[in-house]
Amino acid sequence: MNTPNLITRRSFMRQAACAAVGTAGLTNALFDLRKIAAFSLGNSDVLSGDYKALVCLFLYGGNDANNMIVPTSTTDYNGYTAARGGIALPLAGILPISPLTSDGRTFGLNGNLTGLKSLFDQQKLAILANVGSLVEPLANVTDYRSSSKRKPPQLFSHSDQQSQWQTSVPDVGLGAVTGWGGRMGELAALKALNSSGQVSVCISLNGNNTFQVGDTVVPYNVSTNGAVGLNNYIYGAPVGANANDLLRSRAIDDLIALSHTNLFEKTFAATAKRSIDNAALLRVALNRTDPVLGTPLATVFPTTGLGNQLKMIARLIKGRDDLNLRRQIFFVSVGGYDTHTNEVTAQNGLYAELSGAVSAFYAATVEMAVQDTVTTFTGSDFGRTYQGNGNGSDHGWGSHHLIVGGAVHGQNIYGNRGMPDQVLNQTGAPHVNPDDTGQGRWVPSTSVDEYAARLALWFGVSQTDLASVLPNIGRFNTNYTDPKLAFI
Repeated sequence: MNTPNLITRRSFMRQAACAAVGTAGLTNALFDLRKIAAFSLGNSDVLSGDYKALVCLFLYGGNDANNMIVPTSTTDYNGYTAARGGIALPLAGILPISPLTSDGRTFGLNGNLTGLKSLFDQQKLAILANVGSLVEPLANVTDYRSSSKRKPPQLFSHSDQQSQWQTSVPDVGLGAVTGWGGRMGELAALKALNSSGQVSVCISLNGNNTFQVGDTVVPYNVSTNGAVGLNNYIYGAPVGANANDLLRSRAIDDLIALSHTNLFEKTFAATAKRSIDNAALLRVALNRTDPVLGTPLATVFPTTGLGNQLKMIARLIKGRDDLNLRRQIFFVSVGGYDTHTNEVTAQNGLYAELSGAVSAFYAATVEMAVQDTVTTFTGSDFGRTYQGNGNGSDHGWGSHHLIVGGAVHGQNIYGNRGMPDQVLNQTGAPHVNPDDTGQGRWVPSTSVDEYAARLALWFGVSQTDLASVLPNIGRFNTNYTDPKLAFI
């Protein structure tokens, strides 16, 4: 049986606010979500009580997707090897893919992505090419160099670009802003399908993040072992419980139950109580897949950092009825993608971990018969330079991302302009690459807003309310039937 993380009382109180403020059932006047009526979910399928979940998988450091999806046609592969130098992958090790529609060029996946290639071939995985943070559309490098065109501030900065990607409001730079996942979570939290839920609609498996933060909703942090609990605290009075622990627990309950006149004391006590109750509820949900108290998932997950995170999400989805949630937004992440050096070796491990964990997670959704209602998608700070630096690559801009799930229109490469030109500009050469701002830093053809909009619409956000989630969406492609972006 998995045991919850055990922490000291002092650490528990420090974490309680983040663990409890994000609940949908708050009664404190400062945080009562039910008093917020500015947003709504308009799609009829939401009102039918179905279940949908989005899983944001963030690759911290800036994934070099130029070695994740590799050109294989002769001209493009020659351009690839010329630009990449020492980090170019041998053609023999690339896994060929056959998109259902093609622009005439051919591509393959990194040899470590065997599980993801299988999902692509099964039409359960789609590729969205050349995505990046944008303030407004940029057609090419000429637009990029034009002073009349607005560009995101602090391009190529990790912290700024992570914030811009997760907030989808690059205009404001770094600041006290909310994430598009959090804003979307607030819409879901107001509907009847989540109104009886106690735990936040947003659950993070890897600590705090900007993506899931709203005005009134923050992530409920869960570890890969389960709920974060108070050391030696026992909820209720189970048979066989340690007598001293029961005394301690009752003392804590009595302290929390005291009448408080001070607003800070009242809020502190309520937050502590909600955190304790949420941890108990989460244990009930997780007991469904506990080896002793329930039925474990048959799907075998790799025992990696990402594998453990996605396994916990699968267990939470299995126990969704106990949580009374019909919309959930999860966040998982992996570091190590800042590959300035030793890139090929690093990516061998990173991509093997990514492929194994995501393919196992999809298999678990099939096992639970929720594959059509759970969608996983990747994000990252930015892409990396197409031109190698000898043993790695440097900070770039546009990058390629993966979307996985039963509702995904897979086995295709999407994007407003598709994959960028795979041959760099060369001094004195006649070739002109319209996407290359220098060293193969691609001008994104698809904005994070457009990427997020398609996911939000699938999740149940109406077109009318989409601007509440993505304030800048009106600047971009709002033809939501456009096949170039119809990955879901």
